[in-house]
Amino acid sequence: MVADAKDSTAKLELLNIPGGPLAFELAMKFCYGINFEITTANVAHLRCAAEYLEMTEDYRDENLIARTETYLDEVVVQSLEKSVEVLSTCETLPSIAEEVGIPSRCVEAIAMNACKEQLVSGLSMLNCDGESTELKSACLEWWVEDLSLLRIDYYQRVICAMTRLGVRPDSIFASLMHFAQASLKGIGKCQTWNPGKLKLNTGMAEHDQKTVVESLVSLMPTEQSCSVPLSFMFGMLRMAIMVDATIACRLELERRIAFRLEMVSLDDLLIPSIQAGGSLYDVDTVHRILVNFLQRIEEEESEDCGYESEGLGSPSHDSLLKVGRLIDTYLAEIAPDPCLSLQKFIAMIEILPDYARVIDDGLYRAVDIYLKVHSMLTEQECKKLCKFIDCQKLSQEACNHAAQNDRLPVQMTVRVLYFEQLRLKNALSGSSGDGLLSQRISSGVPSAAMSPRDNYASLRRENRELKLEISRMRVRLSELEKEQLFMKQGMMDKTGNGKTFLTSLSKGIGRIGIFSGQAGGKPKKSGRKSRGSEGKTGRSRRYSVS
Repeated sequence: MVADAKDSTAKLELLNIPGGPLAFELAMKFCYGINFEITTANVAHLRCAAEYLEMTEDYRDENLIARTETYLDEVVVQSLEKSVEVLSTCETLPSIAEEVGIPSRCVEAIAMNACKEQLVSGLSMLNCDGESTELKSACLEWWVEDLSLLRIDYYQRVICAMTRLGVRPDSIFASLMHFAQASLKGIGKCQTWNPGKLKLNTGMAEHDQKTVVESLVSLMPTEQSCSVPLSFMFGMLRMAIMVDATIACRLELERRIAFRLEMVSLDDLLIPSIQAGGSLYDVDTVHRILVNFLQRIEEEESEDCGYESEGLGSPSHDSLLKVGRLIDTYLAEIAPDPCLSLQKFIAMIEILPDYARVIDDGLYRAVDIYLKVHSMLTEQECKKLCKFIDCQKLSQEACNHAAQNDRLPVQMTVRVLYFEQLRLKNALSGSSGDGLLSQRISSGVPSAAMSPRDNYASLRRENRELKLEISRMRVRLSELEKEQLFMKQGMMDKTGNGKTFLTSLSKGIGRIGIFSGQAGGKPKKSGRKSRGSEGKTGRSRRYSVS
C-alpha cells in the first residue's frame, strides 16, 4: 500500500481488518518479534487478520498464517470445549472466517468429540449401573451447557453434524432443552396471560426468538423420545404461538405432543389464547392435537391385522380411554369461559368417538357447567348440545342430578327417566341388559354382499361395541355391589343382636320343659319386647336410609 501510494506522506487507512485494531496490533507484534500468546480467544481473529494481510510462507517461513493453523490443528480441534470457545468468537468476524474454514472445522471437531464422549460415557454407564440417575446425566451431557453459548446458526450446524455422526437422540434433546431455557428468556409470565403486551416487544428481539423457536423445532430428532418432558414440548408450543412461528413449526410440535397425549396433564392443555376479544384458552390448538392423536390410534389399529390384538386391554384402547377422561376434564375447565362459542365447544365433544367414554358423567358435568354459564342459549342450541350425552352411560348419581336439572331440555329429562325406569326394571327382573346387548350385536352382523374390507370394518365396530358394553356392565356391577353392601349393613343394623336373641329364645324353650310355665313366660315376653323394639328401630333406620 505504501509502494502503491504516489505521495509518501499520504495517510493510509486500513479498513475492515478482521478482528479490528487488537488483531492488527498482535500481527504487528508478530512482525517485530514481540512475544505474545495465542489463545482460543484471539486465534480466530489472528487467522483472519493474517489472511487479510497476506502473511503467507512466500514472505517468511512459519509466518502468522502457519502459526495460527498449527494452533488450530494441535490445540483447538482436539478439545470440544476449546472448539466451542473458538466458534463463539467467529460470531463477530466477517465472511473471511468462512473462507478460511474456521467455523466448519470447529463444528466438525465439536461433533466428533461429542461422539468420543458418548463412547466413554457408555462405558462409564456400564461401570456405574448402581449410581443415581443424576450422576449419570451429569456424566453424559457435560457439554450441553457449553453449546448454549453459541449463536443459533452455529448451534444449528453443530446439532446437524452431531445427528449425522450418530450422537444419541436423548443427548440432542437434552441440548435442545438447555439451549431453549438459556435463549428464550425474553417473554415473561405476565405476557403469557396478557398477550397485549407482546405487541410492545417488536423488533430484533422478537425476530430472534422466532428464529430460535423455529430452528430448535427443526433440529428435533425424528425418533419419538419418551425422555423429553411434555412440559418442555408445551412450553415450546406456547412460545411458538406467541412469537407467531410458522404453521409448519406449530404443527410439528402438535404432532409430537399427540404422540403421547395420554400422558398429558390438564394444566398442559390449558394454553392461553393470544387473540384479543376471543376465548380465554386456545381451543383450536387442542382440537388439532386431538385430531393427530386419533389419527395415530387409527393407524396403529390398522397395522394390527390380528383380530385378537384389539382386546379389552389393548394399549390403543387404554390410551383412548385415558384421553377421553382427560378431554372431559378439559371441557369442564373451559366451560365457564363466557367467550367460548358453542361451535368450538361442540367440536371438542364430537371429535371423540363413542367408545372413548365408558361413562358420560364427565361429559354431563361439562355440559351442565356450560349451560349454567351460557344461560342465553336458545332451546334448539341446548338440544344440539345435549344430544351428545348418552343417558344409558350415566351413573346413578348423574341420573338423579339430571332428572332434577332445570337447565336441561325436557326431551333429555324424559330420556333420563325412561332409561332409569328400564334399569330399575332390569334390576328387579334379574336381567343385566342382555336383550339390549344382543340387539346391538345383531345389528352389526356383516352382510355377505359387503366387501372383505367392509366386513373387517364392521367386525371392528362390533368389537368396539362389545368392549364398551362390557365396560358399562362392569360399572353397573360395581354400583350393584355397592348397593348390596349398603343393604347388608342395613340388615345387620336392623336385626341388631339377632344371634343373641335366637340363643336366648332356645334357652327359654328349654326352660319350659324343665321348670314351670310361669318361669318360662318371661323370656318369651322379653323376646316379644325385643322383637317389637327391633321392629321400631328397623323402621326408623329404613326411613333414614331412604
